Amino acid sequence: MQQDSAVFVGLDTSKMKISVALAEEGRQGEVRFLGDIDHTPEAVRRLVTKLVGRYGRLLFCYEAGPTGYGLQRQISALGHDCAVIAPSLIPKRPGERVKTNRRDALTLARLHRAGELTRIWVPDPGHEAVRELVRAREAAMADLRTKRQHLQSFLLRHGRIYSGSRPWTQVHARWLSNLSFEHPAQYLVLREYRQAIDDAETRLERLTQHVAEVVSSWSMAPVVEAYQALRGVAFLTAVTFVAEIGDVRRFEPPPSAHGLSWSGALGTLNRRAGLARLHHQGRQPASAPGADRGRLDLSHVSPRQSETSRSPRATIRGDQRHRLESAGPVVRAISAPRCNR
Repeated sequence: MQQDSAVFVGLDTSKMKISVALAEEGRQGEVRFLGDIDHTPEAVRRLVTKLVGRYGRLLFCYEAGPTGYGLQRQISALGHDCAVIAPSLIPKRPGERVKTNRRDALTLARLHRAGELTRIWVPDPGHEAVRELVRAREAAMADLRTKRQHLQSFLLRHGRIYSGSRPWTQVHARWLSNLSFEHPAQYLVLREYRQAIDDAETRLERLTQHVAEVVSSWSMAPVVEAYQALRGVAFLTAVTFVAEIGDVRRFEPPPSAHGLSWSGALGTLNRRAGLARLHHQGRQPASAPGADRGRLDLSHVSPRQSETSRSPRATIRGDQRHRLESAGPVVRAISAPRCNR
């Protein structure tokens, strides 16, 4: 027999199983563990059908994590609310260290009923696809940095130190080609490291081109174009910001507009973007050096164009002026006073 009350369903998800717990409405409502189901669309559909026959309203929740947003989209398509929860913002009691699937599901159901969970923004499939492409490019850039570091470490171990002003230019490549070593195996190592760097550069260029092609037909393309009218925001910076943050109107406005510049507000969002991304993925911020992915300044040109990567100030202002002229009147009104400083 169907009840008119609501039930809060906590789901602890993993690759193969989903642990399910229920918390009935009301302060004294029963909280119980329902069991485990397979992590498949058919098993989820059967679970929802079973609960619909017993309760009037179903409110699901689960932690953001590596399983993605497919479960949320399926439950929402079935006509029920499903919140994806930021794991780092789940209240925890001091000294509570034991974690099991059953406990986590019960905790989620109980806290969801109490309204103490923080849901995250769930992008649509198209937005998520562009975000994954942007992150793939970011991973390619990190891979390129790692391979370059391997070569630099190898050269440093053998006392080969480049005295030029900037590495990874054509001059630097000629210097690498003229290096001499005592053992033939060291030449092989140098060749393999350089080949790995060339492959990584090619991959990065390819992904950068893919990003440009996909964004041109993306629904958020006008927003990306508008951000580029702001001072210091190039194409890849704007794409990364929009892909990670989405629509900034979902954030609460500052309490007062006095003393807060637009650039300062954007800088705050830039610094918080990495934390927001980690919340979406269900990870804690990394503390290792170089692991800070919160900075959105990814406006790097292709490594093979590094000799022209630092344009004169006049060239930058001219390019920015062109972007500003193609922007809408609202964007021009915001950006023009700051671009002419």
